Amino acid sequence: MTEITGPEALARVTELVEDIDFTMLTTIDDDGNLVSRPMSTRQMDEAGDIWFFTAEDTEKVDEVKEHRQVGLSYCDAGGMRYVSVAGNASVVRDRAKMEELYSPSLDIWFEEGLDTPGIALLKVTPTVTEFWEPSKGKIALAAGMLKALVTRDTPDDDTMNHGRIVC
Repeated sequence: MTEITGPEALARVTELVEDIDFTMLTTIDDDGNLVSRPMSTRQMDEAGDIWFFTAEDTEKVDEVKEHRQVGLSYCDAGGMRYVSVAGNASVVRDRAKMEELYSPSLDIWFEEGLDTPGIALLKVTPTVTEFWEPSKGKIALAAGMLKALVTRDTPDDDTMNHGRIVC
């Protein structure tokens, strides 16, 4: 596996997160259970923070206020691209940031747009981020896996790129 670090890893994570879009946000409920739900990513900014819209009167917001630690799992199974983010979440009520990130596609959840009562942003600040993606494209990866299956050998080490960022 080819390891990617530093600015190159951050650039790849940003591209993957914004391209894959939907993630499973995992929070901790009052009983200590891990609870996940899908969220649509609005942005991963220059600082590495990942932004989502939410309504304040949701269980996820209550859970984030009680336990800031969250997980994000991005999966593009067809492209064999994956991102895992461990971080801390906070609820943000910044009108300028909301105006920057809002798009009409969100009207389905927020009927009055940015004037919807209780609309807010959820910001996730990563502490550890990892990603995996094919190093030579899906076809080359599939061929390498097939070769390993036929020869009963392990796949070549360079079939996947892996990156890890610790903040």
